[in-house]
This record gives sequence, C-alpha cells and structure tokens, in this order.
Amino acid sequence: MPDLPTPKNAAEAALFSECWDAVLSYADLCTAGAAAATQLATEAFTLGVREVRAAETAGDRNNGRRSPRLPVIPLLLTAVRTTAAEWEACGQGHDLDPDLRLWLNSDKAARYTGLPLRRPLALRGLRDLQEPDAELLWLAEVEALPRPVVARRLGLDPALVGEELDQVRGLFRDRCHRNHLDTPMDAQCRSYARLLDAITRSPAAEIPQDLSRHLATCVDCAEAAACLRPQGGGLPAALSGGVIGWGGLAYLERRRRAAEVRLGAGRPELTDGQGDPKVAATNRPRALRNGLLVAAVLVSLLALAVSMMPFGGTDDAATGDLPADSSPVAAPRPSLPSVTSSPTGTPTPSATATKSGDRKNPDPEPQGTSSATTTATSRPVPDKSEPATCKVAYELVNQWPDGFQATVSVTTTDALDSWRVAWSFPDGQQATQMWDASFAQNGSRVTATAADYNRSVPADGTLSFGFLASWSGKNAPPYDFTLNGHACTKTG
Repeated sequence: MPDLPTPKNAAEAALFSECWDAVLSYADLCTAGAAAATQLATEAFTLGVREVRAAETAGDRNNGRRSPRLPVIPLLLTAVRTTAAEWEACGQGHDLDPDLRLWLNSDKAARYTGLPLRRPLALRGLRDLQEPDAELLWLAEVEALPRPVVARRLGLDPALVGEELDQVRGLFRDRCHRNHLDTPMDAQCRSYARLLDAITRSPAAEIPQDLSRHLATCVDCAEAAACLRPQGGGLPAALSGGVIGWGGLAYLERRRRAAEVRLGAGRPELTDGQGDPKVAATNRPRALRNGLLVAAVLVSLLALAVSMMPFGGTDDAATGDLPADSSPVAAPRPSLPSVTSSPTGTPTPSATATKSGDRKNPDPEPQGTSSATTTATSRPVPDKSEPATCKVAYELVNQWPDGFQATVSVTTTDALDSWRVAWSFPDGQQATQMWDASFAQNGSRVTATAADYNRSVPADGTLSFGFLASWSGKNAPPYDFTLNGHACTKTG
C-alpha cells in the first residue's frame, strides 16, 4: 500500500486532515472490504493531491490565474472514482462493490468523463465558479458542515457566511442556466428550456402539466431543474450526484450523519518525526453501510428536481413546505443500513458483520417532502366524490437493524385526478422520508398524498411511491390500505 503524500507545509497538513475523512468515506462505499477501502482511498488521495499541486504550479506560471477546477474535496472524490475505474480496467475489480462495477461499464460512467457539454450540469456549474465560492457551496450543502465551521475553514465572517452562501447559490444557478442553454438538446427539451428557467425563478409559479410530465421522464431536464432551483432543497443531492456520480446520494447521507453525530470515517495520523501520515485502518470507526437497492436510483434521479421544487402549493395539510434558506444540517436522518435485507423481517447482523455480506445501493436518498404528525383522527374520512376500486402491492425492498425501505404500488380501476393512499402499521413503525408523494403520520396511520407531477392516474393505471421508515422489535407488513378513503385489495 503506498503511503499518503507528505504535506509540504502546515497548511497542507491541515488540508489533508480535513479531506481524508471524506475520501475514505466514499472509498468505503466503492469497495467490498475494509482493506480495499483504505487502499483505494490512499491511491486516490495521492492522485488528487498531485492534481491539486499541478494546478497550483500552473497558476503560479500564469500570474496566479488558475484554470477552472473543482474544490479540493470534490476533486479528491472524483479521483476515487477515477482510481476505481483503473482498478476495474486492470483486473482488480473484484475488490470493488459489484454495483459500482456495473456502473463503470455502463454509459452512465461515460457522462462524467466524456464531452464537456454532455457532462452533468451540476459538475459544469461548480467548475465555473471561483474556487472559494465553489468550496463554500460544497462544504455547506454536501459536507453539511455547520456555518460557523465553514466560516472558520474558509476564513469568513461567521455573521456573514449565510448571506455569502445565498449569493453563491445565485451564482451557481446563473452558471447552470448558461450551461443548460449551451447543452445539446433534442427539440422537445429545447422547447422547455426557457419555460423551465422562468418557472424555477418563481417559487410560487404553477408548473404546467406538460412540463411536469416532461420532468418526470427526462433525466437531463430533471437535473437542470434541481440546479436552477438552488433554494428548493434539492441542491445537495444535485451536487453530490452530478459531481461524484455513482454513490453520490449515499455519500451525501453519510456526510450529513457524520456532521450530526460528529463521527468521521478515520483520519491519517502523524506517527513519525518526519510527519508522514499513515493510516490506522484497524482503529478507525467504520461508517454505517448503505443497503438500498439499485432499482431506486433512477426513480430518485427523475424525482430529484420536481419533488423538491415547491411549484405552487397543495391544499393538503400533509404537504411540508421547505424553507427558502435550507440549512444543510437538518433534523436527524434515518440511520444508514449496514447489511443486507432480511426477507423474513427479522433484524440482520450489526455493522460489525463481515463486509462480504453487505449489499449497498449508491443512491438511496429519496426526494420528496414530508410533514409533521397531524392532529387529525387516525383514520381518513372516506371521500364519496372519489370512489375507487383498487389493488395494492406492498414490497419490503430492504431492511436493516433499525430501519427499512419499502414501495407501494396501487392499481386503480377508475381514472383519478388526485389520490391519497393510507395504511396502518402494526408494530409502531414510523415513516421518516418519502419520494413521489408527501406524507403525514398520526399514530400507526400513514397517509401518502400525490405530488404535483403524478396526481393524474388513468383508468386501470398504477401509481407508485417509496419510503423509508424506522422499526424496533418487529416489522410486520402494513394493513388496511385505502385509496381516497376506499378499501383496497392487497396482493402479493
């Protein structure tokens, strides 16, 4: 295992210490074992530091003007992805996560290294910012550091960092808008480009039905919508997914949890007189593992923008409104899964289990709004104006010791112009996040309400959404499903 590069000075040593946790956390997602994670992180860290130093040297030769590049942490994270691709090409892919190997051999990976105008919009927008601005945006939105910590690391006035962050968000939006118009598009996407810009500038604007349907099916335009609405709550996911690629949403969740509980994924230690950092892999805390399935990746991506943008309100009290200035350190998130799901519903081994049994999904983070527990009665009042004959399928996608992921699919005989799906949990389970719907829970009763973009369902059509929830002791499936207040037949 190669050693980490020796810091040139005290400032670089401090930078190494600040960045190592992030690199090791992402490398841990990308590999199938602790030793492989440390090796991948070390090689990627060395590669990234060489790139940073080369850019600084080039800037010195050009009278201090640097060519556009990413801030240090995202640059190092892309070095992890690059090093993983080299492992795969050189026959060392068996040490990588199997899902990452599939991704590296797909067209998705080529987006991040191919033609510049075809790369993700968030990646291009972040590179176009001045490096201090880009670093402020990344530390606050993705690394989820408290603003006083961000101010201290960047030498900013803590009282003004919030105002500066708002300005940088605006700059990022402008860069993304310009890049979006420069992107080669088909005729349909081009026809929506100006409308998308106008809609995302006005939080109260009503989204047209045709644009809503387009965003639900076009990945590129959905990504653009998230970047053009930086105050809408979807910016952290847009940045992490657009810059890192595979595992971006899982990395985002890990960094938020690390910020909340002050838990890092390990640091290099200076153990000798020369100050050479060496990795104490056996003593470092292991970050919890992510176990959501790859099937949720595309759904999360398509819903990324439209489910986070408050394009007009809903009349349902269950819809949660996101604040205009969304703080990156939010309420406690659901704990990340550490092992594979148990089809029988029994708890699986803890995070100390062998890593060969882990199954991870890189992009678990659901996009949607949630609301606090309502004070209404626990059972919905049947809506006589919206009769529906329906069948419901509930699938436990994955489960870990204190949480689980599930999906609900409802097939309706009648056409619907809006819908509410409700059910009861038998064992005290608590829904925590939901995508493709908003939700409210009162006691054991959960009510999911349609998002703006999927309210309409044709006759004999199917509506679907997914959620995360917590459980303890027992996790029996829910019962008493209703659609708009009318009982559904449960299948499967």
